[in-house]
Amino acid sequence: MLFLHNHYRQPGGEDQVFAAEGELLEARGHRVSRYVMHNDRAAKMSRAGLLRTTIWNGAVYRELRALIRRERPQVAHFHNTFPLISPAAYYAARAEGVPVVQTLHNYRLLCTNALFFREGRVCEDCLGRKATWPGVAHACYRESRASSAAVAAMLASHRAAGTWSRAVDMYVALTGFARQKFVQGGLPAEKIATKPNFIEPDPGTGDGRGGYALFVGRLSREKGVETMLAAWERLRTRVPLKIVGDGPLAARVAEVAGRFREVAWLGRQPKDRVLDLMKEARALIFPSVWYEGFPMVIAEAYAVGLPVVASDLGSMSSLIDHGRTGLRFRPGDPEDLAVQIERISKRPEELARMRREARAEFEANYTAERNYEMLLEIYQAAAGQAEART
Repeated sequence: MLFLHNHYRQPGGEDQVFAAEGELLEARGHRVSRYVMHNDRAAKMSRAGLLRTTIWNGAVYRELRALIRRERPQVAHFHNTFPLISPAAYYAARAEGVPVVQTLHNYRLLCTNALFFREGRVCEDCLGRKATWPGVAHACYRESRASSAAVAAMLASHRAAGTWSRAVDMYVALTGFARQKFVQGGLPAEKIATKPNFIEPDPGTGDGRGGYALFVGRLSREKGVETMLAAWERLRTRVPLKIVGDGPLAARVAEVAGRFREVAWLGRQPKDRVLDLMKEARALIFPSVWYEGFPMVIAEAYAVGLPVVASDLGSMSSLIDHGRTGLRFRPGDPEDLAVQIERISKRPEELARMRREARAEFEANYTAERNYEMLLEIYQAAAGQAEART
């Protein structure tokens, strides 16, 4: 297998999944070659040079053809090509007869900033357009019209060339909601499989005896932190809330924690400590107001048997089965969130059942073994697509 990834300047979830899936295959006897680039190089390039590279990196095309001839991988699996690897890499793999798989970690192929989020709200102004010019007008990428125009030019040129429909044999959407959006945006439905990320090693289950609700994430507007804090200000039942994370709204969180004895801000915590907190929690609060990709914290919650109370929006609508693995509430509505928290607090038998169902959801969909099976199925489908076009 050949794994390809363009690392961002700040490490994130995509980098973790790139590493985890490669290790998953190697642990089961597969040989995995890796081709990576880092965005630190982009800072040293001229604006014109970066634009050309983003659309077509000829050097990458040549390097990859040579690499593929040496390694002879069965599949080329891409995680991110933006901006330095470029879609030229798809064509290099195709020229050497290697099936192409692309994981859709974000909405880059449909949206200039890859998030469907602008000015504090969900935005689909560019969805389905041949060119994402609204994203340029609003400077959606790095708050720069010039940088946004470069992204829009790349997307438009490859849409016109048929790259997204013909040069990739299989796409991997992380949730059913994301798959629906990509189909709506023009990608061929028959080429989009749904496969979530996975948790390894299995952290084991908790018992929720701590009795508190838990938030884990960036303290920022898009994560719905204000909605959560407003809900706690409205609760009639005193439910302890522990908040893990840091970010732009840290001062607001600290202010609420100072006024309400049941709210505790713990700041950043290491992974093991977060899992321990999850095991003792009553519910995970996930009030995000944007679509999200695949929040690993939800899969981690399920792994320890922790129900999730989340916004009924985007990927959360796909991941949380209301009344079974958790509860959903109207996005941005603190009153409705407060109602769901009260429900969790007053129905212990229902909560116990949801804990069992959350763990069952993990075992059915988010283990390493299940992910390995799904990954091989996608590779086989990609090989079939590649064979059909030869």
